[in-house]
Amino acid sequence: MHRKASFKIFVARREMLSVGDVPNHSLMLTEMEGEPIDYTPGVAGAFVSRRSVGFHDRTKGDGPMTGYATTIYENGAVYSKFRGDKMGAMTKGKWEVYKGIGKLSSLKGAGTFTVTPTDKPGEFRLDMEGDYTV
Repeated sequence: MHRKASFKIFVARREMLSVGDVPNHSLMLTEMEGEPIDYTPGVAGAFVSRRSVGFHDRTKGDGPMTGYATTIYENGAVYSKFRGDKMGAMTKGKWEVYKGIGKLSSLKGAGTFTVTPTDKPGEFRLDMEGDYTV
């Protein structure tokens, strides 16, 4: 099944360290939370929460990132991992489910995502799409 979803995500916590090898090179660990903007409930029921942790390697603001996301629904949860690249204002990447719980225990899925900033500092829009089997 092909699905699309959009979330408003915001920085809950962020730690950044300068690498020091070249100007503006930093490593960052982020914790983000989110809520749906455009989402249709599936077999696991209503959305409850979304949390992700990510590691970013940035030079002058751009670079790769990797992390993990947990999305909890009324009757299950899904755990996914993601990798992406930030170039300018947009981050694009791929995600893949690695574990499901409850009604999502047999879930398999993968797809793509984009993250773009909103007008509010520390807030972003996450657009996802992909193919799933339950």
